[in-house]
Amino acid sequence: MVQYKECFTSQTKIAQDMVAFANTHGGVILFGVEDKTGKMLGLTYKQLQDTGLELGNTANEQVKPTIYIHTEVVKVDEKRFLVCHIAEGKNKPYKTNNGEIWVKQGQDKRRVTENSEILSLFQDSGTFHAEETSVTGSSVDDIEMSYVRDYFQKVYGKNIEGFNRPLEAMLHSLGVMSDKGELTRAGVLYFGKHPQQFERAFKIKAVAFVGNSIGGTEYIDSRDIEGTIPWMFREGMAFLKSMLIHRQNGQNFNSIGVLEIPEIVLEELLQNALVHIDLLHQAAIRLLVFENRIEIVNPGRLYGGLKVEDIRLGASKQRNPLIANFAARTMIYRGLGSGIVRALRENVMIDFINEEEANQFRVIIWRTNDNDQIQRFRLALYSDSTIQKTEYPVDETKQKKEQYIQKSTQLDLDSIQKGIQNILGVRQQKVTDLQMSVLLYFAKHPTATRKDFINATEGATEGGTISAIARLQELRLLIRQGGRKNGYWIVTYE
Repeated sequence: MVQYKECFTSQTKIAQDMVAFANTHGGVILFGVEDKTGKMLGLTYKQLQDTGLELGNTANEQVKPTIYIHTEVVKVDEKRFLVCHIAEGKNKPYKTNNGEIWVKQGQDKRRVTENSEILSLFQDSGTFHAEETSVTGSSVDDIEMSYVRDYFQKVYGKNIEGFNRPLEAMLHSLGVMSDKGELTRAGVLYFGKHPQQFERAFKIKAVAFVGNSIGGTEYIDSRDIEGTIPWMFREGMAFLKSMLIHRQNGQNFNSIGVLEIPEIVLEELLQNALVHIDLLHQAAIRLLVFENRIEIVNPGRLYGGLKVEDIRLGASKQRNPLIANFAARTMIYRGLGSGIVRALRENVMIDFINEEEANQFRVIIWRTNDNDQIQRFRLALYSDSTIQKTEYPVDETKQKKEQYIQKSTQLDLDSIQKGIQNILGVRQQKVTDLQMSVLLYFAKHPTATRKDFINATEGATEGGTISAIARLQELRLLIRQGGRKNGYWIVTYE
């Protein structure tokens, strides 16, 4: 994210911008550019020196805790600009000297005053975990002891009485009971008799729709799934398996068939939703089944600064380490980021969408192999930033298509690559060598197919190419316009 400043204004105002970037995902302040018009004005040598000094003093003296910035001077068309890089902080929340907490919201910033949002910043830094807080009014009587006994038998191979310690002390050691003698939220959610008595919003709202629109009024089944995390997982899986198709796939007539989506995919993604839920965000997990897809919508965006490309590679940060530990020992959950990787190996098209402003993480598992339908849906999704839009954009006219193809053939690959790299630099994003090859190929060959790219590129595979195209579409660097027969690829390089 980039913010433009014509010149250094005051330490107080710049400190607010630094705090907002450090509390969000970091960013860049570019000095020497007019904010409203984007006009490149540049800075004099004295302005460069003074601005650099003021920035250092601001970061050291006006922001608490202190943040570390990196500045550099860049030259464009004989004009010089000062670039100030601010990384996402690890000690959130950051504040100004006046005690103000700011975060970025789009291109603007806003002041944070709500306690829940302040706690969320502490949670992002790992200094606070909502699952460890006490549940007011709860006690050991609200524990389902059969669940605790099963846990001890499975994990330690003996009964809880075999430890010769008081029950309360054992529960405290597990993180199930707090110092106050009340249950923790993790304890209630994993071992409680009636978890929703205390955590009313913690449930799965499962709906199987007729058609593909979330706004549809017809549904096949709708239910609220409540209970402990293991119970909700079992019931959620039962709901999914009852709504999906079982195919024979060469099995004998008496077989129940093979589930249309591999069970491991559903297991890993549903478990992730339950284990990584944001307990500061009071909302239910939504499990939505449509004719062409399944959606799992989890309250809480990706945790700890993780991005979609990180989790695709197996990166993991635990928002609820206690719950994750319980799940790793008693469920098929393994943690360590391996679940997403296992799901992606199953040759199923899966989209991950981290919706920052809505504070939710959405997973789409496609039931269809119709690439045109998927692309139309994705275009609707990204153009309106919401998955609820069902009106698909109309294909470009033949004239516009011909104009774009003619323009693409006149460009050289170096110009296209430079343009892409400039966009990536501004967005602070990266692409792999394969993804760059995909972009350059389709930029010069807009009407080519995926198979054309694979045949023209040494070492390219079907699975790797599909994954690369999906990732580039998430980044909005590659857009499919039109259908399979008459459509074409648009590469963003300007």
